[in-house]
Amino acid sequence: MQRTGLLVTLTFGIALVGCSKTTTERLQLPPLDAVPKVNLERYLGTWYEIASYPQRFQEGCTGTTATYTLRSDGEIDVLNKCRKGGLDGPEDAAEGRARVVDRTSNAKLEVSFFRPFWGDYWIIDLGPEYEYAVVGHPSRDYLWILSRTPTLDAEIYDGILTRVDEMGYPLERLQKTLQPTG
Repeated sequence: MQRTGLLVTLTFGIALVGCSKTTTERLQLPPLDAVPKVNLERYLGTWYEIASYPQRFQEGCTGTTATYTLRSDGEIDVLNKCRKGGLDGPEDAAEGRARVVDRTSNAKLEVSFFRPFWGDYWIIDLGPEYEYAVVGHPSRDYLWILSRTPTLDAEIYDGILTRVDEMGYPLERLQKTLQPTG
């Protein structure tokens, strides 16, 4: 998808979300919690998307990664990449910026790929060694399971699924992301 098309799709999606009930509202769920503390230095670097709720702006993506780099102004550069149509397809990339909105925990951020629009990016589950992370949104309409490697041990993945289910995320919407295996 061309960058302009991605931006139009994101803007349209944000407008639609503002007009409809969220998963949290529809299911009358309690407010979502983020993890108590994130060490941003450890969180920086490249993450592989293991699974996510499908989003229009990621349609046709495989081999998806997100790379976070600290900026001198304290914000974070975000580089999302994927291969369109298959692991050997053309690379698509989107550059954005993130900012921490809760300095006590560093677990609640906002991300923008098209300013002035910012979206919530909450770290809601995190491996003890930062080997995996789960990113969600207070609406529970967005979910990404990330790993430092292209694959995630089945036992760890199943544990994540149990926890996000307990948080009120509908598991039937979750789709695994094709990643290279070697």
